[in-house]
Amino acid sequence: MFNSLIAKSLPIIPRSVVRAVAKRYIAGDALSDAVRVAKELARKGAAATIDVLGEFVDSRERALSETKASKEVIKAIEEYKLSSYLSVKPTSLGLAVDNDFGYANIRALVEFASERGIFTRMDMENSPYTSATLDYYRRLRAEGFNNVGVVIQAYMRRSEGDVLSLLPLAPSVRLCKGIYVEDASIAFKQPDEIRANYKKLLRILVDGGAKVGIATHDDNLISDAENLLGEQPAESTAHEFQMLLGVREERRNALLSAGRRVRIYVPFGEDWYGYSTRRLKENPQIAWHVFKAIFKSS
Repeated sequence: MFNSLIAKSLPIIPRSVVRAVAKRYIAGDALSDAVRVAKELARKGAAATIDVLGEFVDSRERALSETKASKEVIKAIEEYKLSSYLSVKPTSLGLAVDNDFGYANIRALVEFASERGIFTRMDMENSPYTSATLDYYRRLRAEGFNNVGVVIQAYMRRSEGDVLSLLPLAPSVRLCKGIYVEDASIAFKQPDEIRANYKKLLRILVDGGAKVGIATHDDNLISDAENLLGEQPAESTAHEFQMLLGVREERRNALLSAGRRVRIYVPFGEDWYGYSTRRLKENPQIAWHVFKAIFKSS
């Protein structure tokens, strides 16, 4: 009850308080912060995926600026030889402005990354952009780009059909539960339903020859995936576990100690508020930290 109350109150909580609590989930404002965190993770045995925070961009100028910022991430990954790839949100690069404009920006990034042997992952956003994002992925693969992956959200009812349609491409898929608020007509709403669909999709992907990023902090799903993958050492499997920066670090460390390949999502940038509030709402244990931050700021 208390956690739910805090989560619902986030829109009226001062941004300074949200930032104080959420800073553990974000590398910092600058690319140099993301590089530092990626290096720290590498020393612990984990890989990274770096994301420039920003989404739902509604102007060409802003989309071009976001594209340039993502290009700088690719340069940094190459320069510092980071064990990392790039994650991008299609709406940050112009998908919501104009479909072809957004595709041109993403294609340019994927090509730039391909020339440097660097992988790029298109994140999945809310339902108005699902089909367009998957279409982008198919177009990129049809043009011969193999250094690109996509995300499937287990809470979407359409996801099984999407996964089956992608299998002929031998795709690289990050499988997550999904975090955006969607209507029950298109999304599973009950935790058990979402878990069941996640397990089903994971098996379809693994059996179908896809490379899978098992993106979850749910112990039930992590244990299920470990059982499915068996005793394969990290260097011999196409699959990896993926987690968010600052979330369940003890579980991350346990996976690494067990010899599992783990990749951490490392976001950075000034556009931190939307990402932070979603993370806080998602994590039921964070309410107490928000409460303490409110008290300290008063």
